[in-house]
Amino acid sequence: MTYREQYARGPASGAQIRKDGEKWTLILVRELRHSPENVWQALTDPAHLHEWAPFDADGSLGAVGNTVKLTTVGAPAPHVTETKVTRADAPKLLEYKWGDFEMRWELEPIVGGTRLTLWTNIGHRFIAMGAAGWHICFDVLDRLLIGTPIGRIVGAEAMKFDWPRLNSEYAQQFGIEEGSRVVNDAESRINRGEVHHERGCQTFDFSLDSHYLWHSDTRLHL
Repeated sequence: MTYREQYARGPASGAQIRKDGEKWTLILVRELRHSPENVWQALTDPAHLHEWAPFDADGSLGAVGNTVKLTTVGAPAPHVTETKVTRADAPKLLEYKWGDFEMRWELEPIVGGTRLTLWTNIGHRFIAMGAAGWHICFDVLDRLLIGTPIGRIVGAEAMKFDWPRLNSEYAQQFGIEEGSRVVNDAESRINRGEVHHERGCQTFDFSLDSHYLWHSDTRLHL
């Protein structure tokens, strides 16, 4: 059995939201069994990002002023945005934008590892979906750093790894049910054969707010 096949998804945890009118911020916290230096490398080095993140980077995110192109992974059509690193205090704080999303990574040393915190703005209708996606990405990151890589799991591939369950659990924790009902209904209709999940036809995939629901290039069509 491969490491990917052994991957067991835990319950939704370590997330909270902050509300400022229509602008909501997702805050995800994960304690990792690795040093801040190793986690920093995984957050900034293109080769490491390729193994776990929902985008590829054509350069290092580890220095202020670096201009980097980020390519969304799992999108039916190429989607590339350019970002400039605005803060890079290694190995403590990293800030840049991924399209419309502000990305702030905080690394705090703890006994035996690092407390990693992600702050990112997501439309309130899709914030549980984003939490579910990043939850899986953090799992993949952890396994990469301990030397048992399982390959990144983003876009439509996440459906095979409990993304719908995690989305529902986060929606309940955040007190928002609309997005959870839409996705659960779509999954049920796919299973019944009423809706096809075909990336090429762009029938069902994950889009997030004005960008992408789980960072792909199509919308949810029921």
